[in-house]
Amino acid sequence: MRICLLTGGGYPFRRDALGGWCRTLVDGLGGFTFDLLTVTDREPAGGPAYPLPGHVASATAAPLTRETRRREAGDDTATAAAALLCRGLLSEPEPRAADDLFAQGLLGLSVLAEAGHPLNAVPLTDVLLDAWRTGRTVPSEDRLPRLSLRDARTAATLLRHAARALSVPVPGVDLVHCVGGTTPLLAALAGRWRTGMPLLLTEARAPVARPRAGEERLSPAVRTVLRRFRRAVARTGYAEAGLIAPLSAYHHSWALGHGAEPGRLVPVPAGVDPLDFPSAPEARTQPAIVWAGTGGPDSGLVALLEAFALVAAAVPGTVLHLVGVTAAHEDHCAEQVERTGLGRAIRLHPLPAGPRTRYASGHLVVHVPGPADPPYRLIEAMMSGRAVVGVDVGPVAETLGDAGTLVAADDPAALAEACVGLLRAPARRRALGDAARRRALACYTADRVVRVYSALYTDLAGPPPAPCYELALAVPAPREARPATVRWLAQSGEER
Repeated sequence: MRICLLTGGGYPFRRDALGGWCRTLVDGLGGFTFDLLTVTDREPAGGPAYPLPGHVASATAAPLTRETRRREAGDDTATAAAALLCRGLLSEPEPRAADDLFAQGLLGLSVLAEAGHPLNAVPLTDVLLDAWRTGRTVPSEDRLPRLSLRDARTAATLLRHAARALSVPVPGVDLVHCVGGTTPLLAALAGRWRTGMPLLLTEARAPVARPRAGEERLSPAVRTVLRRFRRAVARTGYAEAGLIAPLSAYHHSWALGHGAEPGRLVPVPAGVDPLDFPSAPEARTQPAIVWAGTGGPDSGLVALLEAFALVAAAVPGTVLHLVGVTAAHEDHCAEQVERTGLGRAIRLHPLPAGPRTRYASGHLVVHVPGPADPPYRLIEAMMSGRAVVGVDVGPVAETLGDAGTLVAADDPAALAEACVGLLRAPARRRALGDAARRRALACYTADRVVRVYSALYTDLAGPPPAPCYELALAVPAPREARPATVRWLAQSGEER
């Protein structure tokens, strides 16, 4: 069976929070052939960042910055499809009707995308303005703000860029497994509509209401367009996917609340290999805290550094290790560290960082995720046998359970207080570390993930079962006269 693993800008060309999960899946499923495809906003700097096993047939990056073929001007079919899409986003008050209109428009654009970018020849600004004017007259809880001509042009530019994913060629396979958010899902939907391939959707990063990094500078109207577009793409994915495999109950509830059918949902928590994250005794050094993250603007780094300033004042000599900072965010991370004035107490460990020693240098681990990060780093820390202080964002609470300390989001003082308390209580800290590893071994191992996804692939894309024929045996009613064959056998026996 051939599987296309479709991601958004990461595996296998870039190490990120979900790259280790993808690697675990691909390496463990040696009985399948994989085509790895990632849709990214920039050309990868080099080859794959992970070693690829022999059953990986291809690894391709499709950068959306590359120029696509332009369609002829005045394409009425593309304009009509764009109008349906915008009406579904902005004008239709009923959710089901809005989903249908949006899906029809997206389907039309996907078909046209084979011949070039479907929105290049569409007066998308005018289409948006028309749908917006209609939407403002419709009573709705999510009332549309004012949309200026400048805002409409900005929103049209962003939608055109997002729609480039519809032109990404998806290889002909038995199953497309889409992991990630809006961009890879657009490519997966287009591939499904053009070829009929089954779609398995892993909800790794649930869409969130708050804007992404850098989008806070956009106007409320433009942010509304982006939020509704991402939500509509997710709802369309739920409707088209044969199976949906959320990583947690948090992602599961999001999918249910946005139209996913309960019968298609199969929650599969993330898992890691215990051998990659062995439990090691604490180092006899000065107090140390480990945080693993990308170091980007939306990674929770700012809140972490604010809390660490309080920890350093309460427990002098404490060191903070920032592990796993990606190359794209090293400059931003270094700038934020410099602003704290605590540069001597903070150690930067860019990727690649070996998993066996990623958390060993710390006496405890702080998990401050982004608003929709998967719980993969948290599970790594738990498997390493370190006490964890987690911020209550997304699936952190359900993953950590009672095997760690949980603090409220956006409260650096509470985070610092929890860290200081554990640094001053070695026995309690070690007990929490042991409990975290036991919970990880019981619930979050890689072999469980591999077994479940092997079954999901087979169920969704495997050949249909062989036809079964039921043999019905008719038993005659009792009678005195024996059948002729029985009489003949009896006579033959008597003659002998």
